[in-house]
Amino acid sequence: MKYKICVSGAAVTDHCSADAMEKTKELGREIVKQGCVLTTGATIGVPLWAAIGAKEEGGFSIGLSPAYSEIEHVKKYKLPTDYFDIIIYTGFGYSGRNLFLTRASDAVITVCGRIGTLNEFTIAFEDRKPIGILTETGGVADEIKEIVDECKRPNAKIVYDADPKKLMEKVIELVEKEKKDANPDTPFDAQEHSPGKKVKDQ
Repeated sequence: MKYKICVSGAAVTDHCSADAMEKTKELGREIVKQGCVLTTGATIGVPLWAAIGAKEEGGFSIGLSPAYSEIEHVKKYKLPTDYFDIIIYTGFGYSGRNLFLTRASDAVITVCGRIGTLNEFTIAFEDRKPIGILTETGGVADEIKEIVDECKRPNAKIVYDADPKKLMEKVIELVEKEKKDANPDTPFDAQEHSPGKKVKDQ
């Protein structure tokens, strides 16, 4: 089964670092190279750039929309439909969509971001999801480590890196450890079951 990796980040990106969108595209490509499926909030900005990167690599992306239909998605929320293979119309608005999105994913990666991105991070944090932070992209992504430290809530399931490829490798390690811990009676060889390993062997 392919891992579902959520890319969470700002729809409005004027506060992000100059290379944040290129890094986001690279992250989308890397998710596919590692044999995973991209999930996003089906919006503009960071989620869309991740979807573009995934499609450039020939991968599969799933968008979860706050809208209840394609018409509402396009006309009320003014969100795109391009670059997504599947869009699930939750009808839950942004806050409900955020909960659905993070819980439907095996890991959440934060890029740049504002308050909505922070909301997705805190949901993933409380649910003990594997979390990756793409640092040096601006916004809340560059503040999260300090926030976590200030809140006195250490979390071994958060990894940080400014390089999309290295970050994905760290995230995959967390996901595989979680899968192994969830099925302790099932023989599990991380090297054999690694999505990245399968891609490299082809």
